Amino acid sequence: MNNDPFTFHIDPTPTLPTRQCRLLARLLGWGLSYGNYLIAAIIWWKVDWFIAIGTVLLGFILFGILRSKLRNDSIPVSQREYAYDDYAIATWYLSRNTCFRTSSKQSPDELR
Repeated sequence: MNNDPFTFHIDPTPTLPTRQCRLLARLLGWGLSYGNYLIAAIIWWKVDWFIAIGTVLLGFILFGILRSKLRNDSIPVSQREYAYDDYAIATWYLSRNTCFRTSSKQSPDELR
């Protein structure tokens, strides 16, 4: 039998390379956290408070689906059981899909 202890490796939340990517992560995290309320406030101002309440309830479902989709697409499988806030989910998503670090030996054309 193998008696070597199993070491579980947890990747830290990645850091984004540029200021533009960090700003985009903040905006995406803010949008996931408060976008539902912003949309409901606009609907309340433009239409009616009763429809705004319905929008909040529907927004909880839609933003929850969007949040879980971003989380499942970006966070590694072994780390999905841990709790992440919206900014961390946005950082993972952007580091995997949009904001890449390129080494100085490779040009961006070689990565495609």
